[in-house]
Amino acid sequence: MRKPGRILVLALATALASSAVAVLTGAEPAFAAVSFASTAVNQNGGNCADLPNSSTVNGTQIRQLTCNGAGNQSFAFTPVSGTTDQFTIATVAAGKCVDVFGASTADNATIIQWSCNNGNNQRFRLVPVAITGADKTFNLQAVHSSKCVVPSGGSAATNIGLVQLPCNTTTSRVWRLPNYTSGGNPTLPPEKTVRVYWLKPSDVAFDQRWPDGIANVMREAQRYYRQELGKTFTLNNPVVEVVNGDQVKSWYENTPNGADRYWWSVFNMQAELRRKLALNAPDRRWINVGEISAEGPGAGGGGGGGWVILCQHDADGAAGVNGPMNRWYGGMVHELGHAFGLPDSTSTDGTPMSASFYSYPNTHFSQAQKTAILNGPYGTFLS
Repeated sequence: MRKPGRILVLALATALASSAVAVLTGAEPAFAAVSFASTAVNQNGGNCADLPNSSTVNGTQIRQLTCNGAGNQSFAFTPVSGTTDQFTIATVAAGKCVDVFGASTADNATIIQWSCNNGNNQRFRLVPVAITGADKTFNLQAVHSSKCVVPSGGSAATNIGLVQLPCNTTTSRVWRLPNYTSGGNPTLPPEKTVRVYWLKPSDVAFDQRWPDGIANVMREAQRYYRQELGKTFTLNNPVVEVVNGDQVKSWYENTPNGADRYWWSVFNMQAELRRKLALNAPDRRWINVGEISAEGPGAGGGGGGGWVILCQHDADGAAGVNGPMNRWYGGMVHELGHAFGLPDSTSTDGTPMSASFYSYPNTHFSQAQKTAILNGPYGTFLS
């Protein structure tokens, strides 16, 4: 979003559509590439598998740590083609594969992350294990060694590195995968919620400040909508889904997608999100908010038709590295207004649908805008 004044506010309204509500285009939806994303909870001490500090370094040992809901405790399980019980397991925070170091078959070989390479030491069987009072519980068995992922020494303590040891059904070798679904179907968030994505190009380093900052902006917008409307939207859990981009940053910035370069980065992002996550535009299941760490000359973003699509300066602002936060809070309130069906105001009128969003929090929806949101296509998302 790049709207420094009234003229650009009106220009963006024209660019979106004559009604100022865009139906943003992209590739046709397909099945998600990732079967499910989940935490992995050890059944001995109740700790979660964890990528220390969201490291992107090859060779970083996976550990168990107190469960905290952070992105570095989320893992993407993808079926291996031609098998029924084998998966690769990727660290969502870094986009690298869980790996038995050196393809070792020895006891106590460390469980690390490494660049994905299709090796059998990066493939794991999910072997069901019955645990009283729990469901979706498995041994995670390395295909190359037939040994299982376990905290070192079978420990129940926090901050213990993971290794491989012979499989059995003791609880230290059993992991609960809360989001597991049989048949390879993705676990989808509840409908009538707001889903938020940070698309990280393949050559951009992961930094936890970005998903945390975007989540903070969304929570503030959520609070503001309740203040203004007496109702608000529900955010997905986790608030921000980190999507590892297929392309380098310059590709999103320089690959044409439409006649106006302003939209290239965000339209390329949206097309990839739609393809990977089977999203529609518009999508009556969710309101979708995408931010990408890519921009290009003159690039921006916008909202409409149940979508918000924003480029790097908004993502950087949310992360706290691009000026005062109120500007980014107001900007998100504004773009969500478009997603809910509101047009831009025709003057700087004190509402967040005009350039008055720069004065956030000293900006308020008009009664007509409130009524339009509540009675609009996504009004039933508010509670």
